[in-house]
Amino acid sequence: MCLGVPMKIAEIIGNEAVVESGGLKKKIGLHLVRNIRIGDYVIVHAGFAIEKLDKKRAQGTLKILKEMGSGR
Repeated sequence: MCLGVPMKIAEIIGNEAVVESGGLKKKIGLHLVRNIRIGDYVIVHAGFAIEKLDKKRAQGTLKILKEMGSGR
């Protein structure tokens, strides 16, 4: 099973970006998505952004993941 995780774009350098979520920062590729800006949320899988998300959907998904991790 594969899991794509919503992360927020913190920095863009050419076709790469630094994304962050829950204190974790990661460098990813932006080759598969278009029109990405700092502050946007993307689904990250295997080191690449694979889909742009609206803020409300991304935050809702992150909340669910956090609740799953805390055992609630």
